[in-house]
Amino acid sequence: MPLTPLVYWAQRHEDIYLRVELTDAQDIDVDVHDNILQFKAQGHGAKGQNEYEFSLEFLSPVKPEVIHRSTQRQVSITVKKGQHGWWERLTLKERKPVFLAPDFDRWLDESDAEMEIREKEEKKNRLKASRHKEEEGFISLKTAFLFVYNLVQFLGFSWIFVNMTVRLFIFGQDSLYDTFHTISDVMFFCQILAAVEVLNAAFGVVHSGVIPTLIQVVGRNFVLFIIFGSLEEMHNRPVVFFVFYLWSAIEIVRYPFYMLGCFNTEWKTLTWLRYTIWIPLYPLGVLAEAVAVIQSIPIFDETKLFSIPLPKALGTSISFSFVMYIYLVLMFLGLLINFRHLYKQRKRRFRTKKRKAN
Repeated sequence: MPLTPLVYWAQRHEDIYLRVELTDAQDIDVDVHDNILQFKAQGHGAKGQNEYEFSLEFLSPVKPEVIHRSTQRQVSITVKKGQHGWWERLTLKERKPVFLAPDFDRWLDESDAEMEIREKEEKKNRLKASRHKEEEGFISLKTAFLFVYNLVQFLGFSWIFVNMTVRLFIFGQDSLYDTFHTISDVMFFCQILAAVEVLNAAFGVVHSGVIPTLIQVVGRNFVLFIIFGSLEEMHNRPVVFFVFYLWSAIEIVRYPFYMLGCFNTEWKTLTWLRYTIWIPLYPLGVLAEAVAVIQSIPIFDETKLFSIPLPKALGTSISFSFVMYIYLVLMFLGLLINFRHLYKQRKRRFRTKKRKAN
């Protein structure tokens, strides 16, 4: 007659727990088939070191997957119930096996088990609420950061646009020649700050394409710092006025649109301007930048600024104007890329609006 170990059991609404009193158990075999659990293992039980086995036919259907864990003192078995519920007993037969007893360390009656479930649910809900608050805090911080950033940029470009407009009305054509001296400090600040937009796109703070943003920021800063900033001869050129004016005209529409977007608010007129005004202004801005590049090429040739020295055997150097010719080609390539990107944005935006209207 096979030896049977002492087995203690307890339950919850979802699981059955069995604790087999068998120390140093080895060659453990646990299986559930046709709602009957079969157990066999070598270990030290009530009859010393022997092979012990038992079987249990459950009261209700259980899932065939069994989880068991062995420690030096016992073997723990977990069986999933086929349906959530509370069993009046463990086995199909009313008379329980002699080796089976309640596990009072884990024993709960039905009301206690329901209370435990409620406590678990409440704990889950508290964790969810805590995570939700953390997410809300992060979203609020991100929203505040984006709003302040867009507000600062809007104020900066608004000052540039209004200042240039007022000076144009007051001084007329003369205002075209001193734009750099009166406006450049604020434009330098705004364009340095614009680099944050590339980081925002790269790190997913905003849902914008990294490449189009990078093309615009790098392109503008190249014109501002390399052409206007480093060549004193360019400071009094009217092209500075047109470049700065077109840049600021675009941005005084774009940044308020982003500010409202931080709070999921929309002003239809501003939205239409945001997705329409670039059609004339963006190509004009690139054209003005191209004129600045062309005007700077003879100056770079004459001053040898940024020229690349070659070995003495060649006896010459590569003028930076060669880089400017390459940049001129890249500028129009960037125009095509950004124009296509902006057109897709506009088409997607107003197509969505039409669908909502229908």
